[in-house]
Amino acid sequence: MFLIIGFLFSMVCIFGVYIFHGGNISVILKALPFETITILGAAMGAFLMNNQMKVIKSTLAGVGAAFKGSKYTKARYMELLSLQFEILQKARKEGLMAIEQDVENPEQSPVFKKYPTIAGDHHVVEFITDYLRMMVSGNLNAHEIESLMDAEIDTHHQEAHAPVAAIGRLAGGLPAFGIIAAVLGVVNTMGSVGQPPAILGGMIGSALVGTFLGILLAYGVVEPLGGLMEQKMEEAGKEFQCVKTTLLASMQGYAPSTAIEFGRKVLYSTERPTFSELESHVKGQK
Repeated sequence: MFLIIGFLFSMVCIFGVYIFHGGNISVILKALPFETITILGAAMGAFLMNNQMKVIKSTLAGVGAAFKGSKYTKARYMELLSLQFEILQKARKEGLMAIEQDVENPEQSPVFKKYPTIAGDHHVVEFITDYLRMMVSGNLNAHEIESLMDAEIDTHHQEAHAPVAAIGRLAGGLPAFGIIAAVLGVVNTMGSVGQPPAILGGMIGSALVGTFLGILLAYGVVEPLGGLMEQKMEEAGKEFQCVKTTLLASMQGYAPSTAIEFGRKVLYSTERPTFSELESHVKGQK
């Protein structure tokens, strides 16, 4: 929503002031289709050459997600923490072997079924169950599991950052493609030096639209989009950090109620449930 509002506000300010100061918008509108095809066509070609197919697919998915609201809400985090509390509480009371079936088959687990938002996200479920499985096996200590968690989170971060980097490179290239479009327009103008000054002036104006459009697309559209995608990427990583902190606290001997407090503290303050809210939610799930 704010992405669209910001874009419209920028366009109104840019073109509105131009028209208000007596600018001839027809020159821009006449040149816009040709310059747009030149710049975006060149940019898309370079984008395809510069990225693997998996990055291209991830970028398209990331662009689509940028137009949607964030799924990382306070309610989602309360579900995540409550799920961890319940399964750690079960392990504490009945022993680690009691959660083996929950870990091996989370789709049929009564515990996971109580939290459909988290259970529906296979990435998070896989992350939780993988390390719970290691806890059940007892072959690794807390430091070894923490090292594995850090490695997996780092890999996830690198994969999630690839589309952001691709968008950043695209934004960096757009002004240059705008210059290319402008140079071609100047070349076309030089080939028409016998035309009247009014026609030559219009042709030069159309050529300069290429430079204008390349810079506008780079810093007014693509780069802000990349920034929003990066924020969403960092937000997604917080969920894994929450799981990591909670499970490690449990392995170090803290009670489930204290372990989820460790996990709660790593969340961003804008979505972090308060201690009382989380406590009430956990009690309500019992």
